[in-house]
Amino acid sequence: MDFRDSPQEAAFRSEARAFLEQHKPPTIRDYTDEARMISEGRAWQRTLFDNGWGSILWPKEYGGRGLGPIEHIIWNQELGRAGATESPFLQGIGLAGPTIIAHGTEEQKARFLGPILRADEIWCQLFSEPGAGSDLASLSARAEKHGDEWVVTGQKTWCSGAKHSDWGMLLVRSDPTVPKHKGISYMLLDMHSPGIEIQPLRQLDGGEHFYEVFLDEVCIPEANRLGPEGFGWKAAMTTLMNERMAIGGLERLLSLDALFEHAKANRHRVDDVVRDELGLLHSWSKALQLLNARVMTKLGRGEIPDAEGSVMKVAVARMFTKGSEIGLRLSGPEAMLRRGEWQNQFLLAPAIHIGGGTDEIQKNICAERVLGLPREPSTDKDTPFKDLPRG
Repeated sequence: MDFRDSPQEAAFRSEARAFLEQHKPPTIRDYTDEARMISEGRAWQRTLFDNGWGSILWPKEYGGRGLGPIEHIIWNQELGRAGATESPFLQGIGLAGPTIIAHGTEEQKARFLGPILRADEIWCQLFSEPGAGSDLASLSARAEKHGDEWVVTGQKTWCSGAKHSDWGMLLVRSDPTVPKHKGISYMLLDMHSPGIEIQPLRQLDGGEHFYEVFLDEVCIPEANRLGPEGFGWKAAMTTLMNERMAIGGLERLLSLDALFEHAKANRHRVDDVVRDELGLLHSWSKALQLLNARVMTKLGRGEIPDAEGSVMKVAVARMFTKGSEIGLRLSGPEAMLRRGEWQNQFLLAPAIHIGGGTDEIQKNICAERVLGLPREPSTDKDTPFKDLPRG
């Protein structure tokens, strides 16, 4: 394991740090104020786009820098160092864009990629359903072909930012006569289409970041199908793989420096228990840095990390929860206020254990790929979807 940047990596880190010192990213952590996050996020993304930093990973011909995952990790580290928070345009730039680049037609690339990278259009993900979360391939939103368009009826849930989105990445059941993984198609949905109803799912912190989306005979042009009919599962795996790359590390969620400064400012509340927990959090942070170094070393050798991403996801969720709990405890009577930096983070913490793959799913991956435990038997792999029992 090599903890040092190579000369090329060091040069890129220096360039990224210099840019971020000159152009300050938004640092708002009030996740309930979506309007402000979108406004500041759009201005920031256009600054990035105008200066050639719109995307580290996108190919140059589509407006990106055409660099690799190591540079992407370094960029995220430097964003965290600068105090930047997650972008509301993550779904478009990190998920939709790479999936369209991988599987889209030239017409689709020309239509969508520019507006995504300039933050002209916001995207959301329409994958999960009330009966298809961890087992995503059980989705049942129905798509029927009528001439040169598809008519879709169904329900999606946990759709981040759907209310503010212009376009959605939509998975539908286009053929119920084949096994569940084979009968799925991937659509690019205009969120302003007739027949779409969006209802908020109110969170603990009072925010409405997640939504349910109801589709009642929504018409989607054939030209907006991504990839061949029945190709949806493979295209979805591209999206989910990029989701794991796009989700930032702990730095984008919780500033340990800010937490330690908070502790210094409230020394009278730092008892032996809090001191022990701060030490534990610090040691977890160092372990996470070592794991990140392992990932970068593998990438530098041309190897593909396997379960490291799942371990990191569980670790980040655990650290964010612990850090927000400590921050709230150190606030004393002010912790009773409805709003505040530590209140917002404390109420957001449970969602980090769910979004992007639940802790349980990540632990299953680790059990199978690291410990070598057997996969759970699948009895419906070859059964047509229409013959599967459903609640």
